[in-house]
Amino acid sequence: MDVLRSIALFVLAALLEIGGAWLVWQGVREHRGLAWIGAGVIALGLYGFAATLQPEAQFGRVLAAYGGVFVAGSLLWAAVVDGYRPDRFDVAGALVCLVGVGIVMYAPRPS
Repeated sequence: MDVLRSIALFVLAALLEIGGAWLVWQGVREHRGLAWIGAGVIALGLYGFAATLQPEAQFGRVLAAYGGVFVAGSLLWAAVVDGYRPDRFDVAGALVCLVGVGIVMYAPRPS
């Protein structure tokens, strides 16, 4: 059950961080205004909080593993929201990152 909770928290963290960064980008680069920037800043703050809810106690391990989720999530966000079409190298790299997440977070360790 901890693994499912952890995965759900990684997905939530990715939505908050990537979505927050996208909102700031839209506010600044696309001149959509302060409301977009403010919403992005709030989402980014919530991302920081979501990471603390991971069942794993080691900050470094959680953040290292999250890096792989961020890579895959960013490509997925770009495909869904911005119409970006990842090529085979994007997909291969994202899969390698997700394998890394699995090893770092969920490999059996001695107690």
